[in-house]
Amino acid sequence: MNLTYLTLLRPAQWLKNMMVLFPVFLAGNALQPGVASRAALPFCAFCLVSSAGYIFNDLLDRKRDVLHPNKRQRAIASGAASVLGASLYAAALLLSGFVLAGLYAPAIVLFLLAYAAVSLLYSSVLKSMPVVDLFSISAGFLIRLQAGGVLFQVPISPWLFLTVFLLAIFLSTGKRLSESHSLGEDAGEHRVSLAGYPAGFLAGTLYLTGSSVLVTYAMYSLMNAKLIYTVPLCLFGLLRYILRVTAGASGDPTESLLKDRALLAVSLAWLLMVIWSIYR
Repeated sequence: MNLTYLTLLRPAQWLKNMMVLFPVFLAGNALQPGVASRAALPFCAFCLVSSAGYIFNDLLDRKRDVLHPNKRQRAIASGAASVLGASLYAAALLLSGFVLAGLYAPAIVLFLLAYAAVSLLYSSVLKSMPVVDLFSISAGFLIRLQAGGVLFQVPISPWLFLTVFLLAIFLSTGKRLSESHSLGEDAGEHRVSLAGYPAGFLAGTLYLTGSSVLVTYAMYSLMNAKLIYTVPLCLFGLLRYILRVTAGASGDPTESLLKDRALLAVSLAWLLMVIWSIYR
C-alpha cells in the first residue's frame, strides 16, 4: 500500500482505542483465557472506524490545513492523496470496521455506530462550537469505555466514568491551549472554536479539570485500595502535562506521551504499578 495512505490512518492515534480494554484490565480479568482473542478484533474495529473519521476530518479541513504551518504537510492538504482516493479509502475503512464488529463482536456495534456518528458530527459541525467541541471529544472516549464494559461484561464504576470524562476534557483543553499559543492571532482562522474562547478560559479550564481528575481518580482508587499508591503518579502526570502545555510545547495527548520522556516514564510506571497491584 502507498505510504501516503498509511499516514492517513494516523496509527499513533490508535492508542486512544485502548480505552476499550480498560474495563477488563482494571477489573483484573485481562489474563483470563480468551480475553486477548475477544479484545483483538473489537479493538481493530474501533481503529478502522476512528481512522475513517480522521480522513473525513482531513477532507473537510483540507483548504484550511493548507494555510496551517504543520497541517499543510498532511497527505490530503499537500495533494499527495487525492480527494476521491481518500474518500473511497475512508468509506472502505468504515465499512470494514462495522463488518468486523458485526461478525465478531455484535455487542459493540451500537457503540461503534454511536462513536462514528459523534466523530462525523464533530468533524462537520461540533468542532466549531466552543465547549461543545471539548465535550464531543470526551464523548468518544466514554463510548469506547462503555463498549469495553459491555464486551467483557464488566460494570463501569461511576468514579471511573467521571475520571475518563474529565481526563478527556482536560487533554482536549490542553491541546486547544497549545494550539492557541502556537498560532497566536491566527488561531481562529485555523480552528474556528478557538476564536470563541476568551483569554484565560482555556487555562482556567485546564486547571479546573486537572484538579477534578485527581479527585475522581483518588475516589476510584479508594474503592480498590491496591491502587491508592498510583495516585501520586496521576498527580505527577497531570502536572507534567500542564507544565508542558503552558511552556508552549504541543498539547496533543498522543504526541505528548510518545515524545515527553517524563510523561512516558510516569505512564509506564503507572501501568506497572497497576499490574503489580491487581495481578500479583
